[in-house]
Amino acid sequence: MRILLDEVTKTFGDVVANDHISLTINPGEIHCILGENGAGKSTLMNIIYGLHQPDAGRILVDDEPVVFESPRAAMERGIGMVHQHFMLIPVFTVAENVMLGDEPKTSARLLDYAAARRHVVAVSERFGFQLDPDALVSELPVGVQQRVEIVKALARDAQVLIFDEPTAVLTPQETDELIAILRQLSAEGKAIVFISHKLREVRAIADRISVIRHGRVVGEAPLGSTESELAAMMVGRSVSLTITKSPPRRDWRSSTVVSGLTVVGSDGAVAVDDISIAFRGGEITAIAGVEGNGQTEFVEALVGLRPVSSGSVTVDGAEVAGKAVKDILAAGVGFVPEDRKANGIIGSFTIEHNLVLDRLSGGPFTSGIAMHRAAIRENGEAAIAEFDIRAPGPTALAGTLSGGNQQKIVLARELARPLALFIASQPTRGLDVGSIEFVHARIVAERDAGAAVVIVSTELDEVYNLADRIVVMYRGEIVGVVPPETPRDVIGLMMAGIPAAEAVGSAR
Repeated sequence: MRILLDEVTKTFGDVVANDHISLTINPGEIHCILGENGAGKSTLMNIIYGLHQPDAGRILVDDEPVVFESPRAAMERGIGMVHQHFMLIPVFTVAENVMLGDEPKTSARLLDYAAARRHVVAVSERFGFQLDPDALVSELPVGVQQRVEIVKALARDAQVLIFDEPTAVLTPQETDELIAILRQLSAEGKAIVFISHKLREVRAIADRISVIRHGRVVGEAPLGSTESELAAMMVGRSVSLTITKSPPRRDWRSSTVVSGLTVVGSDGAVAVDDISIAFRGGEITAIAGVEGNGQTEFVEALVGLRPVSSGSVTVDGAEVAGKAVKDILAAGVGFVPEDRKANGIIGSFTIEHNLVLDRLSGGPFTSGIAMHRAAIRENGEAAIAEFDIRAPGPTALAGTLSGGNQQKIVLARELARPLALFIASQPTRGLDVGSIEFVHARIVAERDAGAAVVIVSTELDEVYNLADRIVVMYRGEIVGVVPPETPRDVIGLMMAGIPAAEAVGSAR
């Protein structure tokens, strides 16, 4: 089945998400759609899948114009989509999730669960997935959950499969397994659309690469393109993908020591289980792991955003565990949260006011209840210049800026004072390649200024680019601490819960 997009356009208010896009999706081909976050990739795929309707342009399936008014209409024409965030019901079994909305019925119009199980087993065995139809989805690893999503599409005889950022929650080994599955599907004649911003994966899997920038297709990249060449097509200029940094100058006189830290998650279960580790000044410690293994709860506890059940945290010898956030920040801790919109900025505030949110108790910006507006304005102008925040001026509302510029606001605020400990959680999530380059350089500069730097990232390329040492977390515990020279497959095994020593042996 071949899909042709002809001058497809989609707007949301004043924002043009897709601007006269024309693409052909061919059977038996893995077509990678490459672009920065916000380039319009997901919007385009949601149009194909019936979640959005185009404002202009046409969709043709095997040369026949079609209108998909809903995902069901798209599925009925043989289009399936595996979303970045799985669309599964955790309390349902594999068979129940796969057949939901298309349940087989007995002659008495009752649900035929036995037929559903047989169909799931048949599809799973055909593609070598080995899924247990009776397993609860909530008890499955994320890599297996993704296979359930794929089987959901294949069970409806999908001929076109769309994968939207499919490796975001996978270990390297699970990513390799997914790539093998996609190659098998394309060899059987399925059309595969693979949406990603991960250059390494695109180069590994693509039969064809289309690059989208600012809602427009800017061209097809040759299959032999280097990562730097692909990045340049994505952003429209030359970009350095590696950080040049000097060896770390570790200083135990400036350190943060965590001892026996235990933290309970929002669900009442232990999210951080008796962790002990020290972070030294002048060093970047990167915490790697599949998302949801306690990394978020760990760093939130360090900065006082989450209660500590037990344990100790000292910053330069001063105990901060259990203290208020403002007291921990005053002790020399800076924090970039993983969700900048929810926890990093106030969108309805101006840039200049976001830059002083944690500095309004005394100091140069206030006297009692009065704010020194001239000082706040001067600080805003200086930060905009230093951090290259693309905005009309310091009085622009933070919520009107791009994700990259919002992240620069958070960085500018947190790095405006001397720090003993700087924590950045998912520091480049949702950023374009150019903004990533800038953020990485500022993180290294903070290390070189003597702070202990802790980075939490699910992006292994980012971990390797920044780390002076790598800590891997799995189910709330530290699996191991390894140097940045550690092979990627070893890190992948550790992310699956295999201890460091055992992972090294298994990878040989």
